[in-house]
Amino acid sequence: MEIILIRHTSVDVPQGTCYGQTDVPLKGSFEEEAAVTKAELESFGPVDYAYTSPLSRCTRLAEFCGYKDAERDRRILEINFGEWEMKLFDEIDDPHLQEWYADHIHVPVTGGESFMMQYQRVSEFLEELRHKPWQRVAVFAHGGVLVSALIFAGHVKPEDAFASLPPYGGVIKIEL
Repeated sequence: MEIILIRHTSVDVPQGTCYGQTDVPLKGSFEEEAAVTKAELESFGPVDYAYTSPLSRCTRLAEFCGYKDAERDRRILEINFGEWEMKLFDEIDDPHLQEWYADHIHVPVTGGESFMMQYQRVSEFLEELRHKPWQRVAVFAHGGVLVSALIFAGHVKPEDAFASLPPYGGVIKIEL
C-alpha cells in the first residue's frame, strides 16, 4: 500500500510558538501554497481513500485538494504540547523544559506527550491501514505525524527524524 503523506501549509503564528494541537490559523498565502501541494499530490495519481487530522489546518488543505469527505482521525493529530501550547519556546518557564530539550524523544512535555507517545498513536493508525483493501491512501497531517510515519516505514531513525521534516505543504510517499 502506498501512503501519500501531506503536511499542512504555513501557519499564522509567531516564529517559535509551541502550537501542537491548538487549532491555529493558516497564513494568507494558503491558496498559493495549497495549489502547489495539490499539484504535487495529483502527480502520484488517484487515491482510494483519504484521512485528515481533525485540525482545520489539515481539513482545509484536504478540502482544497478535493477531499472534503476525508475521514478525520485523532491519532494523526500533532504532538500534544500540554501546558506549553501557544507559548513561545523562549518564554516557557518550566523547570522540566531543559530535561525535554535533552531528550524530547522520550520525555513528555508538562501535561502533554513525548515524541514516542505521538509515534505510538501514529503507529497504531498506520498498522490499522495495513489491513485495509486500498492501494493508495492520502493522509493530511502534521510534521510530527509525517516524521513518525517515516520512522514506522523504516526510512529514518527516531534520533534523525526531525532532520527529515518535510516543509509546510510538503508531500511524501511511504510504502507499507
